[in-house]
Amino acid sequence: MNGMTNEGAAPARTVTLIGKPGCHLCDDARAVVAEVAAATGAAVVEQDITQDEALYARYWEQIPVVLVDGEQHTFWRVDRARLHRALTS
Repeated sequence: MNGMTNEGAAPARTVTLIGKPGCHLCDDARAVVAEVAAATGAAVVEQDITQDEALYARYWEQIPVVLVDGEQHTFWRVDRARLHRALTS
């Protein structure tokens, strides 16, 4: 062990954007997610419902869907301020 610890450091947050190609709302959401993630240091993961049957079955009527640390945060439209609060609380 090198003696360095992560005590007191906030764990990295992860924002997952679930969408599909050709979705204009997904493009809008992607821009907001990227901006807020850059400002807060959150990681961003994208998942395509056309490549995953389980995601398709669960979310096809709601895309884009945004998860924060695996929990559904919002769908259709992403509120910049609300996402920022979720990532900094």
